[in-house]
Amino acid sequence: MKIVFLSNYFNHHQKYLSDAFYKITNSEYVFMETEEMTEEHVKMGYKLELPPYVVSVSDYENNKEKQQSMIDDADVVIIGSAPNELVKNRIKSNKLTFRYSERLFKKKPEWWKTPIRLLKFKKFNPPKKPLYMLSASAFTSADYAKYRSFKNKCYKWAYFTEVIKYEDIETLINNKTKNSILWCARFLELKHPELAVEIAKRLKQDGYAFNLSLIGSGDKFLETEELVEKYNLGDCVNLLGVMTPNEVRRHMEKSEIFLFTSDRNEGWGAVLNESMNSACVPVASHIIGSVPFLIKDGENGLIYKDGDVDDLYNKVKYLLDNKEKRVEMAKRAYKTMLEEWNGEVAAEKFIKLCEMILSGEKKPFPFESGVCSKAEILKDDWYNA
Repeated sequence: MKIVFLSNYFNHHQKYLSDAFYKITNSEYVFMETEEMTEEHVKMGYKLELPPYVVSVSDYENNKEKQQSMIDDADVVIIGSAPNELVKNRIKSNKLTFRYSERLFKKKPEWWKTPIRLLKFKKFNPPKKPLYMLSASAFTSADYAKYRSFKNKCYKWAYFTEVIKYEDIETLINNKTKNSILWCARFLELKHPELAVEIAKRLKQDGYAFNLSLIGSGDKFLETEELVEKYNLGDCVNLLGVMTPNEVRRHMEKSEIFLFTSDRNEGWGAVLNESMNSACVPVASHIIGSVPFLIKDGENGLIYKDGDVDDLYNKVKYLLDNKEKRVEMAKRAYKTMLEEWNGEVAAEKFIKLCEMILSGEKKPFPFESGVCSKAEILKDDWYNA
C-alpha cells in the first residue's frame, strides 16, 4: 500500500509513526514537507536528520509536478498542515484521503463567521467523497460537527511519540524519587505554570513532604520564579530551565506524578504520552486534546475539571496519600502507551482500516477502542469533577 503523508515540516511528532509506516509498507511510504520549519521550532529542537522516506521542502518546491503525481497516484493520502490544493484531484477522483487535525476552536468560535466557514468547509470537504478525519484531539469531532463536516467519519488519532520498553517497569517505579512531582512545558499563559506553584503552596501549608520540578522557559518564567519566592517555596520547588528531550525523559523516569495544567488551547499535548510511557501518574485538565483519549480517570491517571484548582489539589493530594493506587496507576499508564497509543499499533490499525474501506466493507469502525476507533462527539463540558 502506497501512503503519502502531507504536512508542513517533518519533526519528532511524526517520526515514530512514519518509521512504522515505512517499515510496514516495505518502503512504500512518503512524508512530504511543504514549508520551511520556523526558527522558533528549530530552536526548540524540532529539526531532525531527514530519513529516506522524507521529501524535503526544497525537493517539493523544485519538483512540484513530480510530487503532485505521487500524491495523485498514492493508495492513501493523509493531509495535515498543507495546502488543500494538493488533494483536490484526489478528492474529485474519489481516492481515499484522510485529514489530520487538532480541534478547530481553541478559542470560542465567532458565530458571525459561520456561514462563510460553512461554505468553505463544504468546498474542501465534500461529504459524499471517501474523505475521513484522523482526530488529533478528543474535541476535533465536535468542532467539525459545528460545520456539519465528517459526520460518522472521525477516527481517534494522536501525536505518536517515542515509546520506550523498559526491561523492568516495577524497578523503574520503585526507583522513582519519593513524592516527586513534575511539570514540563513552555512557560506560557495557556500552559498555566502558576497552577503548579499554587499546588506546591497548598501542599507545604498542609505539611506534605514533596518536591516539585518545573522544566522549560518562556514569557511567564520570571513571573513563576517570583511566585516561588513570594510563597517561600525554594526548599521544595525547583525551576530547572530548558532541557533536551532526553534530559526531560530522565526527569520523567524519576518522577511519580506529572502535572498537566494547560487549558483548551492545548491541541494535543505530547508530554502526556511521554510522561505516561515513563510511568508517571498524570493529573491533567479535562479540556486538553489528548486527555480524554489517553486517560481513563482513576485507572491510569486522574483528570481534574479545567479551572478548578481545588479539584486539581485534591487529586494530587490523593496520589500522595495512596501509594498503592499511585503505583497501580503508574503501571497502567505505562501499559497504555506500550500496548495501544504508539506508532507501531497506529500504523497497523490504520492500514487495516484503509484495506477495509478500499475493499468496500460496510463496517466503518472496525476497532472498538483506542487508535482508529470512532471519535465520538465530545463537548467541552464532558467532565464533571
